[in-house]
Amino acid sequence: MTDLSWYDLVALADGRQPSYRPVGFIIDSPWIPEWYGISKIDYYTSDELWLKANLRAISRFPGVWFLPGFWSEYGMCTEPSAYGSRLIFAEDNMPYAEKVIKDIIDIDDLTFPDVRTDGLLPFMINRLKVNHNSIRKAGHEIRFAISRGPFNIASFLMGTTEFMTALALEPERSHKLLSGITDFVCDWISWQKDCFPTIEGVFILDDIIGFVGDADFREYVVPLFRRIFGCTGSKIRFLHNDAEGLITAGYLKDMGVNMFNFSFLHSTARIRELAGPGIVLVGNLPPRDILAAGTPGQVTEGVNAMMKETHRHESILWSAGGGMPPGVKDENIDAFIDAVNNF
Repeated sequence: MTDLSWYDLVALADGRQPSYRPVGFIIDSPWIPEWYGISKIDYYTSDELWLKANLRAISRFPGVWFLPGFWSEYGMCTEPSAYGSRLIFAEDNMPYAEKVIKDIIDIDDLTFPDVRTDGLLPFMINRLKVNHNSIRKAGHEIRFAISRGPFNIASFLMGTTEFMTALALEPERSHKLLSGITDFVCDWISWQKDCFPTIEGVFILDDIIGFVGDADFREYVVPLFRRIFGCTGSKIRFLHNDAEGLITAGYLKDMGVNMFNFSFLHSTARIRELAGPGIVLVGNLPPRDILAAGTPGQVTEGVNAMMKETHRHESILWSAGGGMPPGVKDENIDAFIDAVNNF
């Protein structure tokens, strides 16, 4: 992010509204490579193409806050790679990580990763180091430490169904697994901040927390995420959960969150009611069906409907109800920006 955008984001989180309506999108490998005209393999393996693609996005849409900004990542393989998952990469499909926990008892022998040496993590850090001067020359800086959340990582390591079953039937081992992953996440985001002192934001992505009930949320999610969002003293504590988010919204302050990207299935007014004041809401146009598949006119209609959902427009970053999906064209992003500005 540029200095101006970052300062405006911090002001937004502090309850001070900028003189304009901010527009922002979460962008990463599901969208950028195809939009730029390269394969996902090229995007993951070429530091040069990764940099050029991200620079093209910020130059084409200079007024947009692209979050987290110059995201060094390998899709859903990022964190599981540190645990020794077998990683499957295809030319033009999103990569995935195979399970490493075949049986619940394997949790007892799970090895704690070293974030400085294990898996793809050192490659992610080095990509940023190699390109740091170029990012700065473009007027931007590295602002966020980024990780998937512990529930999300656990679902990769053992499978979503198996993990949810373990929560119900093996609470002791589930606590052990999630506590260990939380330690790993704290170590990982702290190492990112050590490498880049300009980092003052934390961005955590975890959809799986949207699938647990209120009791499990209070027992597992709240204390673990409070640890994660508190471990670096960050000014911006950004949570992405575009699955079921109504329970999540009610506990954001307890979790230490001050910025929330939620599902388009929930109205902004409803999320604001549950979250209360002091939380920057990020959303919530349907990303696939309107932002990607719609016409510019349908995007305009969708944005107008989204903005009419609530009379309170303060502390909102107008965005999609989730990350930028594949296939979003320039004209639809332009229509989104124009609709927000002209509302």
